[in-house]
Amino acid sequence: MARSEVPPEWVARFDAVLSRFPECRAEKAWAGTRWRVRSATVAHVFGGEDQLLRVTFRADPDEVAAFVHLGGPRFRVGGWGSDAVGLVLDDPQHPVDLGEVAELLTDSYCRQAPPALAALVDRPGE
Repeated sequence: MARSEVPPEWVARFDAVLSRFPECRAEKAWAGTRWRVRSATVAHVFGGEDQLLRVTFRADPDEVAAFVHLGGPRFRVGGWGSDAVGLVLDDPQHPVDLGEVAELLTDSYCRQAPPALAALVDRPGE
């Protein structure tokens, strides 16, 4: 079965968050769109073969543990590193909080960016 296309409005939502960060840019990926800072992937939004949209990104170790234990729209990404997690975005049984997603994307950027660039980002609670 073919993967679903990512609707432009979802790409725009992520771009509104990620394009604010120094040197973070969107580009076409093997499926969907990914955002990178230099050569490091910050986030990747794509459609699955089940026709649901997903976003993957990097998370702090405590956040990874929460993703593993909470389930629902959250999942751990195998083969992409120990800090890779994701969310199913459009599962009607598990709606996602876009404010929370923006915070997670900010954290992912700061994990992937060189320290000098990450230091330029305002992070709530720090």
